Amino acid sequence: MTNSKMPRSQRLAWLEGIRIFAAVLLLLYHSQLLFTGYAYTPQPTGLADNLRQLVTPVEGAIDPGLLLRLLGISAWFGFQFVDVFVLISGFSLVLSLKGQPLEVGKFLKRRVLRILWPFWTVAWLSYPILWAIGVATQSYIPSLWHTFAGATFPLLFDYGGELLLATSGPWWFVPLILSFTLLFPFLWHLLQRWGAANLLLVSTLLTVAYRAVAIYKFGGHPTYVILDTPTDWHPFLIFLSKLSTFVLGMVVAQLYMQGKGPLFWRSHRALLLGVPVYVLGFVCQFYTAGWVLVDLLLPIGLTLCCMVLFRAIAQPQPMQRVLLWLGAHSYTYFLIHNFVVDRTIRLVVQDDLSLYYWLLPLMVFGTLLLAVLADYASPLLQRLVKGLLRDLDYVLTPTKVPHRRSWSPCVGDTVIYQSKVGWTVLKVEKLLDEREFFLCQISDGQRSLWVNENDLEPAVKWSSLGEVNRNSAFF
Repeated sequence: MTNSKMPRSQRLAWLEGIRIFAAVLLLLYHSQLLFTGYAYTPQPTGLADNLRQLVTPVEGAIDPGLLLRLLGISAWFGFQFVDVFVLISGFSLVLSLKGQPLEVGKFLKRRVLRILWPFWTVAWLSYPILWAIGVATQSYIPSLWHTFAGATFPLLFDYGGELLLATSGPWWFVPLILSFTLLFPFLWHLLQRWGAANLLLVSTLLTVAYRAVAIYKFGGHPTYVILDTPTDWHPFLIFLSKLSTFVLGMVVAQLYMQGKGPLFWRSHRALLLGVPVYVLGFVCQFYTAGWVLVDLLLPIGLTLCCMVLFRAIAQPQPMQRVLLWLGAHSYTYFLIHNFVVDRTIRLVVQDDLSLYYWLLPLMVFGTLLLAVLADYASPLLQRLVKGLLRDLDYVLTPTKVPHRRSWSPCVGDTVIYQSKVGWTVLKVEKLLDEREFFLCQISDGQRSLWVNENDLEPAVKWSSLGEVNRNSAFF
């Protein structure tokens, strides 16, 4: 049954709510890992053993009360929202087409720059600040090589993520989402040609097969596991490991544009599917065989459950505006959060548990403030960079061949302006920019205008053309 009474803006508002919620959960996840010294990450040793390991760091390091203990346990699994981001990305790219045909060149330019400009803004502004903090506190300063690599991304990067990891660990995700954007036109073509069911089936089989090979042949493990394997987490950094999740987002978006699909389900139906799927995925993450399917199941279950939650939150009109505003800053929030967490915990919190909990809200809202400032600075930085490149191009471009004019305006000439006759040239000013050109003052007897010479035509030429056209009518 569909929920046709729900306005479209509300559904988009709750989706933006999931974005910012996912970004905050990732901040809590990384802050807890850093504060406890990576006391716990999922291991392929079974459910019971992992629950025992989970209770130990919670009780030993983060246990000031029942509520905080529960929050602490949930934060250990904040990494699961990475795959929610992948699913939402596939959904959002389809929505960005607005039902229009895909123009590949324009699409890639627009979407790639939407990923890169916020990244460049955060990177270019962060490096001087990190350097200043490092000098003032005699703490970590990114090396010149890694600074250069981060500032020039994606011209310099590797799928292993080492060049970006040295600056910010979560940045490994940026090449992944960029690769999905580049792949999207091809997947969109297949979606139109094969149909949703066939593309989803093929992508799921391909993803499952690749993940099995990555685990059992390549010797890799998921990105959220710390384990000594031959290839570490590198096989799970490329798009093949999450392809079906991205395609699922595309399929759901296509159904949404047709007014059907899971986004129109009522809450009880969404939870009836979402909760069991999430529980199954949660168990799978503790077994090597489960790694093959875990990242396919978790985003489905999490997104359906979060949809129910944020759909309820987005009911009031003011909350819709708040969620839309917060969601607009979620990507920059993700890019910045590790800087805030790392510097705050290493330089201020250190081993003080009570101070950690006092400063945790400050880290959450402080990151939001920095994200808003970065998003405000991004268009300013774009204009500055484009202006510098334009000036550099002007200086370095050799002198052009002089523009050859078939006609030069003179005072007293009768001219055509905007296909209308009766204009006379009153003054002519010679200007020099990239080439010499004339600026003319013209009048029709009632008003006078200053216009570029290229906007004018000689009346004689117009008359001659009319004569030719009249003569041509006889043949």
